[in-house]
Amino acid sequence: MARTLAMFTDTSLCIGCRACQVACKQWNELPSEQPEWTGSYQNHATFTDKTYRLVRFMEKPQPNGELAWLLMSDVCKHCAQAGCLDACPTGAIYRTEFGTVNINQDVCNGCRYCVSSCPFGVVSFNHDTGRANKCTFCNDRIHNGLGPACAKTCPTDSIQFGFRDELVPKAQKRVAALKELGYKDAQLYGADSNGPLGGLNAFFLLLDRPATYQLPEKPLLPQRNVKVDSLLAVGSALLVGVGALVAFRERGGATKDGGNA
Repeated sequence: MARTLAMFTDTSLCIGCRACQVACKQWNELPSEQPEWTGSYQNHATFTDKTYRLVRFMEKPQPNGELAWLLMSDVCKHCAQAGCLDACPTGAIYRTEFGTVNINQDVCNGCRYCVSSCPFGVVSFNHDTGRANKCTFCNDRIHNGLGPACAKTCPTDSIQFGFRDELVPKAQKRVAALKELGYKDAQLYGADSNGPLGGLNAFFLLLDRPATYQLPEKPLLPQRNVKVDSLLAVGSALLVGVGALVAFRERGGATKDGGNA
């Protein structure tokens, strides 16, 4: 297997220009969408089947009473332990030789197990095609030696793409530098391969707690919940079947008794 490719997003460098979001739409030929009111400059509250890259705008109150912007360009994490991949019943979701996670549109049956299995809400169902969609790190580009469109277009190098084993040490040095500058809450999210989900192949430098950026503090493998829900559904179906059988037998017995009378 080839070395794992990864994306490092340094939120301290993000200026909220949304060039990455536009580049993603252009390269993947995704149609435009009507902006929705989110209470900030963020034009969508969540990922959609037409938005694979989402720039988030968060306001944080300061000690002096003013508000400061925290910006983050969010994307599919291509988790080392991917809930969407484990939950897929058809094998449509697969891992490439570079460690990225993709969806084979020809095999996807639109069951949406992957949608409910993603702890980050990045997998969406396309009602036009009846299949699931998400970021692929521009799979066609990286297999031709090019980086993802979002990373190529970022004007501040907030989004960096390369080999994971090179990006993580670089990100760790950046955190140390920011802490020296007084950013005491600077931290890496998803860089630790021994951390939640076995590490994320799209990891982030944050200036605050993950929850501030609408990220789960401790992401779990929600396909376990899907399996539990499935078992509960099967159990409920069995109970209904047993109830119907009992009712049928009781009805049959009552009819028989009535006939003998």
